[in-house]
Amino acid sequence: MTLTQDAASVVHDRVTPSGPRIRDVLLRVAGSLVMAVFVPATLLWSTLVLFNVATAVVVALAWMVIAICWRRATGRSVSALLVLTLVTMTIRTAFTLATGNTFVYFVQPVFADATVAALFLGSLWTTRPVIARLAPDFYPMDDALAARPELQCHFRRLTLMWGLVVLVKGVVTFWLLMTLSTVSFVLIKSGAVMSLTLITVTVTVVWSIVVARREGLLPPRAS
Repeated sequence: MTLTQDAASVVHDRVTPSGPRIRDVLLRVAGSLVMAVFVPATLLWSTLVLFNVATAVVVALAWMVIAICWRRATGRSVSALLVLTLVTMTIRTAFTLATGNTFVYFVQPVFADATVAALFLGSLWTTRPVIARLAPDFYPMDDALAARPELQCHFRRLTLMWGLVVLVKGVVTFWLLMTLSTVSFVLIKSGAVMSLTLITVTVTVVWSIVVARREGLLPPRAS
């Protein structure tokens, strides 16, 4: 057997037989983002323009409840991202309807971002950073696989990146809230957050594909 054949055999042996294809992983990521980020933001802005803030926050929350119930009813998995978004939106909506203070509804994400950023960055001092906990939502992973040194380093780098991105998002949100009208704030903030999220997700996916191929979790790029 030639050296090339030996190398190909090693790569083949390291690839997880039941591992998902890249397309399947990307579809999971895209589905979670559409449900948890893009649709709620679009509904919030459009309903705010057509009606008022109270209606807008209820419609956005109703979407999250319907989306999660639909996934459970159809036997689909519910990612941690969806659950976290639902919990956050429920608290914000309940407080807004109870107090009538719409400013608090829009400023709460600033404190939420600060808390999430602290959780991400603080988890770097633990044995299992946040990204390591979220990764199984998008790629089947057992303890042995997650314990690989290269993957552990990758999870820590991604956790650091996302922690800093969420912190920046909170700062930008607060600045926009203090300088724009409510309608302009929702529109511009949604666009800025979506753009930042898409860029960060793209970096995460591309970086993860490179690491996964290096670790033999995905087939090598066809020559």
